[in-house]
Amino acid sequence: MRATVMYGAGDVRVEDRPDPKIQQPADAIVRVVLSCVCGSDLWPYASMPATGIGRPMGHEFLGVVEETGSDVATLRAGDLVVTPFTYCDNTCDFCRKGLQSSCRHGGRYGLDGVDGGQGEAVRVPVADGTLVKLPVEETSPLLPSLLTLSDVLCTGHHGAVTAGVGRGDRVVVIGDGAVGLSAVIAAKRLGAEQIILMGRHTDRTGLGRDFGATDVVADRGDEAAAKVRELTGGDGADRVIEAVGTLQSLRTALGSVIDGGTISRLGVPQYEQGPLGLDLIMRNITLTGGAAPARAYIEELMPDILNGAINPGRVFDRTVGLDDVPDAYRAMAERRALKALIRP
Repeated sequence: MRATVMYGAGDVRVEDRPDPKIQQPADAIVRVVLSCVCGSDLWPYASMPATGIGRPMGHEFLGVVEETGSDVATLRAGDLVVTPFTYCDNTCDFCRKGLQSSCRHGGRYGLDGVDGGQGEAVRVPVADGTLVKLPVEETSPLLPSLLTLSDVLCTGHHGAVTAGVGRGDRVVVIGDGAVGLSAVIAAKRLGAEQIILMGRHTDRTGLGRDFGATDVVADRGDEAAAKVRELTGGDGADRVIEAVGTLQSLRTALGSVIDGGTISRLGVPQYEQGPLGLDLIMRNITLTGGAAPARAYIEELMPDILNGAINPGRVFDRTVGLDDVPDAYRAMAERRALKALIRP
């Protein structure tokens, strides 16, 4: 099969790799129908040390089950399915409390001998717990939106949930990437009254307004936080969703939140230490968030896609074939594309 492999910073290749085979009784083989490039893929694209082995890429995909192991009970060949971005058994103690990202028998695509999603097919471990059947045909126009259930929509929702967004809240979303825009959808869906989106790309912030943002702040740093306080009556927002991952964005979040408020971190942190001293203790700010347990949210969010209440597939602004995936990485890294959809 053809699949995407990263060999180092800026070095993404599409090459022939062995076809996936059933290795464990709980495995399933999925033919990929749609996948995409994630914003988190851009961090190794910018900094991964060169290697002669390469790393299979991609953790967001949906497709058709082609084969199942002998222990797989809920799936059969021909089922159209979506995966969360980490596989999980959905039965262990962590999974039962909605923390499938910490599954005792789970793992990540592209590691430990498991295929990446940016290819023609994937061996999915613990398939019964991981894969969710989709009640549409392979040709459905809803497929791009349903693909967002694999990661980006569920991650934005996780930020809103862990921040405690509720009806009437004032919410700040830092970052106009696909995760930030998904967080806008989530905050609107959960009843936020005011949603302030921080971003400088007018095409993206315009989409954010379509998704429910009431205000846009293009400033950064202290100026951005001051603008938030102005827009919220002087004290700051009740909830802040930080979807970038830099130290500057964390500081902006801390300057934008009201005393007693909550900050949820979604961006993959590009720092080891942050401003967490005495001044923050006195403000009683809650700092939460983390990697989304996407499997916990798929069934909750899917009906709103199926009935048209939300259309998160609009975050895909470029579609490429498998051979053009290196160009998609380049376009996203250069901010010429928001999120690239891959049709193998």
